Amino acid sequence: MKLIHSEEFCTPPFTGLLISAETARALDAEASASWGLDPFALVEAAGRACARIFTGSFPAFFTGPNPPVITAAAGSGNNAADAMVMLRALILEGAASVGASRVLINRFPDGNERNPRSEALRALAAMGVPVQVWDNTDGSADLLRRADIIIDGIAGTGLRGPLRDAALGMVLSVNAARNAAGRPPFVLAIDIPSGNSGAWTPDMPILEANATLGIEPMKLALYKPVARRFVGTILPVGGVFPAALIDRFEGAERLRWESARGRIPPVRPDAHKYERGVAEIRAGSSGSAGAALIAAKGAQAAGAGIVRLLVDGNIYPILARDAGGVMTVVNGSPADDPERFKPDAILLGPGWGRGADREGLLEKALEREGEGTPLILDADAIALARGRVFGGRAVLTPHPGEFAAFTGIPKERLLADPVPALRETACQIRGTILFKSHVLYIAAADGRLGVLDGMIPVLASGGSGDLLAGFCAALAARTARAGIFDGYACAAAAAGLLIAAASAPENARRFLDPADLASAAASLAGGAWLYAPQPGGISTL
Repeated sequence: MKLIHSEEFCTPPFTGLLISAETARALDAEASASWGLDPFALVEAAGRACARIFTGSFPAFFTGPNPPVITAAAGSGNNAADAMVMLRALILEGAASVGASRVLINRFPDGNERNPRSEALRALAAMGVPVQVWDNTDGSADLLRRADIIIDGIAGTGLRGPLRDAALGMVLSVNAARNAAGRPPFVLAIDIPSGNSGAWTPDMPILEANATLGIEPMKLALYKPVARRFVGTILPVGGVFPAALIDRFEGAERLRWESARGRIPPVRPDAHKYERGVAEIRAGSSGSAGAALIAAKGAQAAGAGIVRLLVDGNIYPILARDAGGVMTVVNGSPADDPERFKPDAILLGPGWGRGADREGLLEKALEREGEGTPLILDADAIALARGRVFGGRAVLTPHPGEFAAFTGIPKERLLADPVPALRETACQIRGTILFKSHVLYIAAADGRLGVLDGMIPVLASGGSGDLLAGFCAALAARTARAGIFDGYACAAAAAGLLIAAASAPENARRFLDPADLASAAASLAGGAWLYAPQPGGISTL
């Protein structure tokens, strides 16, 4: 089934803010107190917006001769109300029918109960939609198995601790239906899959969604690395909360190439190669020469004016042959003269090894970082730098295993929720950390936190991190030369560039060497930064 990107169907701008459950509760309270948006108004807006985004993103469900069979699985809170209002909106818009719709609810409201959930249920019942109470029998489960679409409204962001009782039974039955052979239902979560929360850990049950309608501002818990695969495709839903209200709250930042690239200024039309920055890369060792070349090609693709690759003598002949415009130099040779080529940024580590001379090279680079030269540390250089405190201009690019070794925190704990460790470590070492997993996190020493969704299988190959480190080095060199270096901005743009290159149509659906991504990245980077807009809107292109 074809997905049409949901942002084409949502007029309100997306905020990019990611918040905790605690912040979400404060936002709800402020919406009521300052804007008159009580829970009834918020639920109505959310349900209708979710219906609009879903039908626009998955039109194939609604273009056949028969309407889809939809079951709304509803729990006890406002998340249940969101699901039922969404179902009602689909019926009113003609995308669903009363006869093909069902509600499976954990309990009926009592006669005096009046809240968004009770009112949404009464409205559907008045329309003639059948309502069944979950009773943990095969009859209840069958209602889920026979659905084309299941709307998950079982538990929301207010959940504290693991799912229990009816909510647990409903989620387990939804998962069983989704994973059954044949033609399983499409499971759609609203706001967050049931079971997920800020306190979720991998031993807790969680609903497995095909897609999640993330109501803006979306929840940071959606992007926990271990939980991310249960979220499915994330469809942002805007227009529920006023933008002016959202702006009053703080959280993490959902980064994308489209927003991150603007943090790096374009190259002036009359710029010479040194203005684009000199990136010095010390990388590679016997058996890992390819990592050095990939990092260098990454620096070229991201726009460095000069890339100097310094390598051991035993791998120099291999790399020099294919280096192209990369200046390839033997470590310690007369050409390795820091006075002749003063780097604007230094990258250490891709395929570097931990030989006897590496500590000395790291020490020299650390001295330069203390004097103001940005330093990018990857792979082995991160291990060698354990326990160091930097001068505020270092960017570390660890994968989970490397960060676990650097901090002593078990990898499993980091993948369950890396945010606390990233924030604390970035502050302690006075550096920026770009944490590489299928979700990328960027933590700055000043507390800024960014998240990039990297659910792209092509990136799961050796060399992707080397390419990313090269991007970081190029952007650090160029911005340092201009006197505007910001490690967080460079890391955000570099990570966004990598994901955008991997998502290009010619790359997203085939296995490839990460070095091949450099070409796609060069086109994207050139389009973003090579041609500066001129007064009057005239481009130099």
